[in-house]
Amino acid sequence: MFLFLHRRIVLLASLVLWLLLLNTSAQASIVINTTRIIYPAADKEVSFGVHNVGNKEILVQSWLETGTEQTDPDKLPFVITPAIARLPSDGRQLVRIIYAGMGMPQDRESVLWLNVQEIPQVAAQNTLQIAIRQRMKLFFRPKGLVGDVAEAPEHLRWKLHADNTLHVENPGSFHVSMVRITAQRGDSELLDKDSQMIAPGQQLQLPLKASGNGATLSFISINDFGGQVVYRAGLKTGEVTQAVKVEPQ
Repeated sequence: MFLFLHRRIVLLASLVLWLLLLNTSAQASIVINTTRIIYPAADKEVSFGVHNVGNKEILVQSWLETGTEQTDPDKLPFVITPAIARLPSDGRQLVRIIYAGMGMPQDRESVLWLNVQEIPQVAAQNTLQIAIRQRMKLFFRPKGLVGDVAEAPEHLRWKLHADNTLHVENPGSFHVSMVRITAQRGDSELLDKDSQMIAPGQQLQLPLKASGNGATLSFISINDFGGQVVYRAGLKTGEVTQAVKVEPQ
């Protein structure tokens, strides 16, 4: 047993040393001109730009997926063109996303993941090349949805329960993306949560460290343009509350 473990340790140490001795290329060469994509169903297509800021020619591959293993990306009702593009150094490419016209829910906004992967040239000897993938959300927005997406964060329903759990429900048709949610009473921090998205009709339970009665809820939401907007509300056990936007000073 001891000999087996010793051999494994030696093998792992050798592998780590070998990796350290290799020249590793892991710096992204591509820059994308947006951080999220909004696809209104009324539009025939949407697009994004890719720029090769590296000093070598690369291939760029783009595809959509749902983020779950249950859905085959090839069966999504979208076409990306070009799906693979060759970019010289300082080269630019406009990539189009085209909806087939059917196959997506029409009663609510949907979210897909756009993947943009840099495929490096064939690696030189003793060089470890890494294909770098960037991901961003694509929000597909059907026609005729009720409400205004800009007001969706204010429509979230927050309710503090006696067991120190904060319940939040999204009754609207749009996703709400939050980069931070906090609850504070005086100097006591009761909740500090990062990166939370709540889908249409979804409910979440957020446990607090102690009683949140009388605490102040704050969260930062991301709008369609990637900007951050602050919202705030007071919490009272057993009562439903909705946050209001905090205007910049």
